[in-house]
Amino acid sequence: MQIINPPSFSQTVPVDLGDDSYPIWVGKGLISQVGGLISEQIDSPSKVAIVADTRVAELFGDQMAEGLKPVVNSPIWITVPAGDQNKSIEWFMRVQDALIEHQLDRQSVIIAFGGGVIGDLAGFVASTYMRGIRWIQVPTTLLAQVDASVGGKTAINHSRGKNLIGSFHQPKLVLIDVETLDYLPEREVRCGLVEIIKHGVIMDESLFELVEQNLSDLLSLKTDILIEVIAKSCRNKAWVVENDEKERNLRATLNYGHTFGHAIETLTDYHQCRHGEAVAIGMNCAAQLSVNLELLHPTDLVRQNRLLQAVGLPLNLSDLSLESISAEDLLQTMYLDKKSSRGTLKLVLVQKIGQAKIHQDISDSEILKAIEMCRKAK
Repeated sequence: MQIINPPSFSQTVPVDLGDDSYPIWVGKGLISQVGGLISEQIDSPSKVAIVADTRVAELFGDQMAEGLKPVVNSPIWITVPAGDQNKSIEWFMRVQDALIEHQLDRQSVIIAFGGGVIGDLAGFVASTYMRGIRWIQVPTTLLAQVDASVGGKTAINHSRGKNLIGSFHQPKLVLIDVETLDYLPEREVRCGLVEIIKHGVIMDESLFELVEQNLSDLLSLKTDILIEVIAKSCRNKAWVVENDEKERNLRATLNYGHTFGHAIETLTDYHQCRHGEAVAIGMNCAAQLSVNLELLHPTDLVRQNRLLQAVGLPLNLSDLSLESISAEDLLQTMYLDKKSSRGTLKLVLVQKIGQAKIHQDISDSEILKAIEMCRKAK
């Protein structure tokens, strides 16, 4: 795969998937160059539709429109309100309606411009409109930049479970402009860091250490370390995707903390906590379960949780006033997760910082015990 790498880019991460290969570009000020980057990567599109978070369109709409001029003078804007509750069948159909109204064809391109909700929604639309058209990820939150934008997973939520309806549809390129993070609320920055820490816990202790050593600069969005950490995290995920694109086995390790976390989000109707906060609690549950089963040394549980707390993330349901969620309800909701198989939960457990493994033989009583230990603050 040929990678175009102009001098202004700080980092380039290739995702090698044969005919579906694409680059991830990480740098500063890239939105203003988006048109040139698109033209280097794909044939000229007949039309360009931008599916954007309402707030993102307000903040960066003019910059995106100007940057797109080498490709299109009048892009079609489709704005979606912020919030995971809008990653729904209703908004899926509204976006489809808009594409049909504007007569997009198979030579058109969709740009997902926003956080993970927009990426998942717009990607699922792109995968199904006319049986699949090209799309580009321009993630504007830290969480989306290191997680949802990489790997081609697309989905919408169902009332009974998160991301239950979706598909795999790889983008043609991912463009990560760290300037968008300057406008991100601090809470969202903290939620993005949880995914980076997760990558460190399951597969890369050096990344975990990099976050430990540079946390203050990361929280203050220092450009150089931010780009380095985002690119390193994306390289880890790209390697996993290259080796297991459709999540047959290895890629499922990326779900560390997510089976617990998604259940929390489902039980709170996707609006009482952020995704990253739910995953942080889920990571505590998964690590506690790992310790209970004598797979993980307690000092590594402490080390993980110390970093999550230093970021400012919750560890227990009570930290978000969610202790009314029972362990039994959480477990039953986990069984609706798409990662369950033949009535058995697939859980990612940790053996040490930097190494994780999928387990399917954990008893309900052990899972309930770990959840109960993570319901209330100690």
